[in-house]
Parts: sequence; structure tokens; C-alpha cells
Amino acid sequence: MPLNTRGGTNCSEVIAPLPAGSLRYSAPATRWFEALPIGNGRLGGMVYGGTDVDRIQLSESTAWSGAPSETDVSDTGREQLPRIRALLFAGDHAKAQELAEEHLLGRPTSFGTNLPLPEVLIRHQATGPVQDYRRSLDLDDGIVRSAYTRSGTDYVTEVLASHPAGVIAYRITASVPKAVSLQVDVGDAAFPLRRRIDNGDLVLSGRAVETLHSNGRDGVDLTIRIRLLPDHGTPDHSVGTLCIDGADAATLLVSVGTSWRGGSPEADAAAALDAAERQGWPHLRTEHAADVSALMGRAAIDLGRTDPAVRELPTDARRARLAQGADDPELLALYFQYGRYLTVAGSRHDSPLPLALQGLWNDGLASSASWTNDFHLDMNTQQNYWAAEPTGLPECQEPLLRLVENLRLSGRSTASRLYGARGWVAHTVTNAWGYSAPGRGMGWGLNVTGGAWIALQHWERWEYGQDEAFLRERAYPVLKEAAEFFLDYLVPEPEHGWLVTGPSDSPENWYLAPSGAECSVSMGATADRVFVEAVFRMCEEAATRLDVDAEFRERVADARSRLAPFRIGRHGQLQEWLHDFDEAVPSHRHTSHLMALYPERQISPRSTPELAQAARVTIDRREAAPGWEQTEWAEANFIAYYARLLDGDTALHHVRSLVVDASEANLLSYSRGGVAGAAQNIYSFDGNAGGTGGIAEMLLQSDGDEIELLPALPAAWPDGQVRGLRARGGIQVDIAWSGGRLRHATLRAETPRQVRIRCGDDSLALSILPGRSCEVTPES
Repeated sequence: MPLNTRGGTNCSEVIAPLPAGSLRYSAPATRWFEALPIGNGRLGGMVYGGTDVDRIQLSESTAWSGAPSETDVSDTGREQLPRIRALLFAGDHAKAQELAEEHLLGRPTSFGTNLPLPEVLIRHQATGPVQDYRRSLDLDDGIVRSAYTRSGTDYVTEVLASHPAGVIAYRITASVPKAVSLQVDVGDAAFPLRRRIDNGDLVLSGRAVETLHSNGRDGVDLTIRIRLLPDHGTPDHSVGTLCIDGADAATLLVSVGTSWRGGSPEADAAAALDAAERQGWPHLRTEHAADVSALMGRAAIDLGRTDPAVRELPTDARRARLAQGADDPELLALYFQYGRYLTVAGSRHDSPLPLALQGLWNDGLASSASWTNDFHLDMNTQQNYWAAEPTGLPECQEPLLRLVENLRLSGRSTASRLYGARGWVAHTVTNAWGYSAPGRGMGWGLNVTGGAWIALQHWERWEYGQDEAFLRERAYPVLKEAAEFFLDYLVPEPEHGWLVTGPSDSPENWYLAPSGAECSVSMGATADRVFVEAVFRMCEEAATRLDVDAEFRERVADARSRLAPFRIGRHGQLQEWLHDFDEAVPSHRHTSHLMALYPERQISPRSTPELAQAARVTIDRREAAPGWEQTEWAEANFIAYYARLLDGDTALHHVRSLVVDASEANLLSYSRGGVAGAAQNIYSFDGNAGGTGGIAEMLLQSDGDEIELLPALPAAWPDGQVRGLRARGGIQVDIAWSGGRLRHATLRAETPRQVRIRCGDDSLALSILPGRSCEVTPES
């Protein structure tokens, strides 16, 4: 299918604006996985839409227990490092494991966790049977609505979390005057909160403390402030709650302030409510809707038409049909946009912290588990941002980039104290306080490339945005210091002289040593090789482009050339370790070494076909193993893996599995109970964002030099269109296809670009000029 191109003077769109869609239900939520999420990048809520009692479960990104610590790094690790390495090279893996556990693990004293906030309870005093109930979340404006009729009166509620105003706002109206009577209270809290009525507001204040992940004393100070504003009606706060009787309508405002990074909880919460009250509901609503729609409207997707009768079903019923094998391409398109919506709701350019394990919404289960609601640096936090750059939400990465830049500061101390190395290092987990030491447990805690892995987000931001000032001032310093660490940390392995890392984990997997012992620490884990190679390559490219650090560039290039190669094991699999060890748990969910396939491109079907086949064998073996640990983020991984393997049909299989097997009634993804010590299904954000990023990868791939259109289009999506995807190089791409073949694509860029366009086996060199669209079509 040879390609043609023609330029145009106008940047016309491939498709007319499509609504992002809405999640719709026919009954109020009765549990967390039925409630609908709202968020302003800092303050979040899960809205239940009840008719007798409505509930908004609150969360806030800086509501953290714990505190910074200077005692997290082992004092004996540095002196034991040579001995542990010698044992591993000599094949005494069990003894090395024992010493690593004793001397290298972190000693967190008050690591902490993000804690859930209580529910706001809104009791409706109306009586009588409820009729014609509807509940929805509109992804275009970020408003949760419910509507119903009761005793002849029509009630409508709208709930939003305003980023411009910094508050949650709840509005209820009635078709009959004086029909709104409410009592507003709060539910139980995960930590002690004092309550009072202050100038008509319900105020709760306390400190976010717990004893599972910290010492029970450290945490942020926090204030929740709630204000009820009736349209007419009579307020009454005499019983310690907020009450109104006989109002025509009412607006409820909620704000939260914390002391994180010097905040003033009481003053900040009060100021936000005062400002929101002055604006009034109409302005709050209009400003919020414009804010959300400006971001959501950057991308649209059409994967084919669903039967109109099915389209009218509630979202949970459509998901149940999908689980039974029915087709519903519009539901999958909705899932794509939902991942974008959650990114917008959970992470803004000015958010104080990035998306945590549970994004912005905290069900209280991760924070009360052995693992915390923190920032996991061995897949989850990275996956939280897979949707940002390719789907037109680059500024949503800003809080993550700032977290990494702050982590670099504490990581310098860890690099020096634990490893005697320059630069910076971080491991598997970090927190709101900049924790960079190893984790406290074997098998996951010694992931020495966790910092390098998350630092790749800086390079991704550069590749998509092409902002040279960002590269010079932010990305390159982070990557350079990461590279400096590895230049000191790498050592030659004795058999071939390859430079390898270690002792470290291939997170979070274990292997069977030749002795039969189950071990995790090793020298030269493949995942480490992937990220060291990536950091070195990026530093070379950046230093060359910026024309700086010639001597450093040469050292990096030399070390990069001496890294251990990828190796194929006796099962035909890509080896996870330097030696051909078998997995202790063949069904393990983690495939960290396959990061070479995605997000990296060190392995691909076109450039390294044998290694690509070995990666496929690895995936097949994991899924086929008894007890396969299917999780939401593993399904998202597999979507992206198979997209890079150019296998759209199998990628779509995992899209469907993500929606029906690892997402709930409200389409929020979850980590399955029984996996990683979870007693029950626990909400985890990464599946939603990862699924969106994976679908984008099925439709568009880029490496900075080449853009591939429809690289992994499944047969089940023969006709469709997508607008607003972004390619590396600062290029926006719209694509339309029919009969499983490209119909046309339109490309735009803000600066001149030279790029090669590929579709299947055909390619075409293209020049894109600023302000002019460039259209690619197949030859007729």
C-alpha cells in the first residue's frame, strides 16, 4: 500500500469533535467500586448518588502519614557490598542473599502512606418512593449527576471537583419550591479528627497518623471544612451538623488544607471556601466545565459503532455483556477516554504530588495493607502516566517530574552512603518525603534501577515536547546524575568482562539458584541492563544536542558498549537474569525485563526479530503457568507489549481482559485479591492509565525518527478514527481507517519536522511545516 502525501494551508481535523462519553447507571452506588470519581488534581471524591443518604468519600494527595528521615540507609551496606558481589560471582547465591538481607535493605522508620479521608454524608429529608433514577459521570465536563422523581418532585444533583476553585461542590435542585431539606455530617475517619462548628461551617482537624507504615506520631496536619449554602430555607447547626429545611436548592462546598511543604491547613481551607462562595454555583460550574473540556477535547476516538440498543444500557450492564463475549467497541473507546479523564482529574500541572498507587482516590485498602498507597517505582507510577504524553495531556506529567527532581536530591545521599557512588539512586518505592533507600523486603527492595526507570519520564517529556530549555535545565541534569551513579556502580563480570549491576533484584521476581535455593539478588539482571542502557543512550543524545560534557559523553559511550547483551534461554525465552535461571514462581506477574520491548525499543520485531520472539515466549510462558497472577497493570503491560509486537488481535484480547477481568462496575481497575498479599480486590490506578496508553500504542507508534500508523490494528476494529494522538518529535496525528486499511492521516507540528511515515511495509519521508497540515493517504 504505497503512500501519498499532500500539504495543506489549514490544519483541518480528520473527524468532527466527538464527545468523550459518559458512564451511566440506573441505581445509586452501594459500594466503592460503583461510586464515580471526581478530582481536581489534589482533592478527590467518590460520589455515590444516594437518594436517602448521598455520600462523597474524600481523598487528598498530601494527606500523608510519616516524615522525612535520615536513618533509612543501612550503615553496614557499603562495606559489605564487595563481599556480596564476590559471593554472587562465585555462585554462592544463598549466602549472598543472606548478607544482602542483613546489610542492604532499607530501614524505614516513618515511611508513611497516603490516608483516606472520611465520607461527607448528605441526608435527604424527602420521603416516598423513588422513580426514574439516573446517575452518570460525563467525561467531557467532569460532573457527576443524578436525577430522580420523589413524591411528584424532580430532584437533580451535580457534583464536581473544581481545579480553578480548589473545592468540591455539590448542588441539589428541586422542581418544587421549598422541597430541599438536608442534614450534612461526616463519617468515620482513619485517624483522629476533632470536629466543631465554626462560623456556620463544619470543621474537622487533626493529624494524618497511623502505626502500620509509620510511628503513629508523624504526619501532616489537616483540616476539612464544609459549608452549606441554601437558596432560601432555614439553616440550623445546633446539633453539630449542617442542616437546612425548606430550601429551593442548596450548594455544599468542601475544602481540605494540609501542612505538607509548609501549608496552613486552617487558613488554606477557609480561604478556598470563601473564594468559592463569592463566585457562586453558576460561575463555579461554568469555569470547571470549561477547564475539564479544554483538556479532554484534545483527543477523540471512534473504534466502531455499538448497537444503539446496547449503547443505551447502563455501563455495568454493557461491561457484563462484554464479559460474555459480546462486542462493544464504543465501551472500549469510553475506557480509553476514562483513562484520560482520570489523568486529568488526578494530576494537574500544579498538583503538589503525582498520582500514587491509587491515583487520587483512596479506598483505604492499600494504606492498610502490607504495601502502601505510595509511589511504586517498579512499574505502577510509570504506568500511571502512560496516557499523558501520547493522548495530549503533557502538563499532567509535571507533578511526577517534580517528584523525580526532588528524589534526585535525597538519592545523592543514598548513592554515597550505601554504594560509595556519585550521582543519585532510588529503589522500588518512594513517598511524599523523598525516600530513596532500598525497600524493607527481599525480592523487591533492592531494585537499584527504580530511580533510572522513573527518570525516563523526563526523556519522554522531552521527546514528545521538544522543548530544548526543558532538556537543558531539567531532563539532562536528572539523567546525567543517574548515569554518573551507574558509571561508579557497574562492575565487570569475570567470565566475559561485561559491565553489570548488582547486587540487585529483577523486581519483584525470584529465581532458582543452581543449588535449588530461591533467591532474588543477582548480578546483571536484565531489567537493570535495560534501564542503564536507556539512561546512557539518553545522556549521549542530550549531551550531543546541547553540545556539553564531551569527556563525560565518551565515558558513557564506552560503558554502554560494554554492557551485557540480551540473552535467550533454553526455553526460547528472553532471560530475566544474566544466567539462565528458572523462575521460582513461573506465574509471576512481573516481567520487568520486557521493558526492553515497551516502553523502551531495545527489542522490536523489525530490528531484533529473534529477541522479539523470545519476548513473546516469555509472555506465553507466564500466562500458561498455573496460577498466573493476572493483575490490572499486567494486562495493561500485555496490551503495550503486543502492540509493539505488531499483534493487534492479541493486544485487543488483553484490552477486553483489562475491562472485564481487572476493572469493576465503575470501570476502575483493581489489583486482584490473593495477589501480592492482598486480601481482596484493591483499587489501583495504573490499569486505567496503562490501558489508555496501550490502546494509543495500537494505533500510533513513534521513535522520534519514524511514525507508524495503525501498527497493531485488530480485525475487530475495521473502521474507525482517532484525533489528537501525539508522536515523538512534537507531532500531532489524526488517523482514519476503513476496511482495516488506512484511509488518511493528518499530521501537524509547531516547528519544522522531518520524519518518515510508515504504514505496514510502506514508508514515506515527510516534511512538516509549522501551521500547515500534511495529509497522508494510500495510493489508489
